[in-house]
Amino acid sequence: MLQEESMKAKWYFILVARLKDYAQLLKPNLSFMVVFSSVVGYLIAPGISFAWKEVIILFTGGLLVTGGANAINQVLERYSDKLMKRTEQRPLPQERISTTEAWIFAFITGFSGSIVLGLYFNWFAGGLSFLSLLLYAFAYTPMKKIHPVAVFIGAIPGAFPPLIGWVAATGSIGIGGWILFLIQFFWQFPHFWAIAWVGYEDYCKAGIFMLPSKEGKTKFTGLQCMFYSLVLIPLVVMPRTIQLSGNIGMWVSMALGLLYFLASYNFFRKNDKKSAKMVMYTSFVYLPTVLLALLFDKL
Repeated sequence: MLQEESMKAKWYFILVARLKDYAQLLKPNLSFMVVFSSVVGYLIAPGISFAWKEVIILFTGGLLVTGGANAINQVLERYSDKLMKRTEQRPLPQERISTTEAWIFAFITGFSGSIVLGLYFNWFAGGLSFLSLLLYAFAYTPMKKIHPVAVFIGAIPGAFPPLIGWVAATGSIGIGGWILFLIQFFWQFPHFWAIAWVGYEDYCKAGIFMLPSKEGKTKFTGLQCMFYSLVLIPLVVMPRTIQLSGNIGMWVSMALGLLYFLASYNFFRKNDKKSAKMVMYTSFVYLPTVLLALLFDKL
């Protein structure tokens, strides 16, 4: 009897460990942020009101697609991940999950997520979600080891989520969808460059090039962060201009854009780890707050 209970406990812990490994393939923190912006893109569309059923289905479909893209990313970068302290404990570098198993997991999650979005909402949204997976996994991921233009390439599928949400609601892109796309597109550059600056030495070990200057940690990174964050200030006026959101959403978004710019300016001026981290932390606050401000002030 004791032996049987011991075996059950053993299998329980094995199952829990395996589920944790699969969860790591999904990159849940990143996936949640991506899916969050997709849900906001859906809810901010004209004529759409909050309904749990639609939100849960959109969230689930988006999570599956994003998880599939993240899983492919980890398969393709499994040797690089082994060289970086930040990623060395992931399931693939530690060989807790096989490459074949990870590919199967990525195919099932990515494909099923696109099917869910296509069947329940429309095939345009499903197709866009699958295109974002392909661009992220097979264009952005390999380019990271070739040229810093990878940040620009990655920003395209990275800005798809609110656009996918908008298309799920309306069946077409429209100017509102493009505005949400551009806000998330420009937001990503200071965000990723700040992360790349902080983790520069770790990335170099793996042969990953993310900073905009070949010389590495120069002031040019901060200068570029200033430019892209500055663009966001007039850009967030557009939702008010097309009567997608109201004055409060506009002013809150502009204030956050100014904060993002000031953090970038401070990074340019000091060019140190502390100021780079401040840009990174500001970026974490900026996007969800702007999206929520525009949504809650929806006209």
